[in-house]
Amino acid sequence: MAIRPVLKMGTPSLLQQSEPVQAFDTPELHALIVDLFDTMHATDGVGIAAPQIGINLQVVIFGFDANPRYPHAAPVPPTVLINPVITPLSQELEEGWEGCLSVPGLRGEVPRYTRIRYQGFDAQGQVIDREVDGFHARVVQHECDHLWGILYPQRIRDMTRFGYTDVLFPGLPDTPDE
Repeated sequence: MAIRPVLKMGTPSLLQQSEPVQAFDTPELHALIVDLFDTMHATDGVGIAAPQIGINLQVVIFGFDANPRYPHAAPVPPTVLINPVITPLSQELEEGWEGCLSVPGLRGEVPRYTRIRYQGFDAQGQVIDREVDGFHARVVQHECDHLWGILYPQRIRDMTRFGYTDVLFPGLPDTPDE
């Protein structure tokens, strides 16, 4: 369908709560999902949320086999997750480096739950219920934060662990539009 412009930090709508999807398996929802995948792939993302392309709905997508921005990350299955609920399965948090298509050129160390259960629906309205850990859990938490108006810099505890990707990690690619 289309590669959509990704909204950047500072855009007021990125700080708003998203609305739940009311109707599944519609042409409009399928078109949105195609646009999200097209945009994610074009920007070498590992996930993207509808608010990042200006759509205030609880829709995220994620997944990859390999990604140049996260060369050591284990694969995550391609997933469409609608109206998600996240439940930590442990109170254990792990600090990890994150980037974001809406915060281009920067990385920060962010605490995330190490193990989570995520529930929601796919595009047809079928239930999704998974327990995951590691990078998969980090990606889901990051993308779902977008639905609640949270960008990863808001979760950073130590601002000395936040900076430009090319300074922190020379040679690591970031989004291609930089």
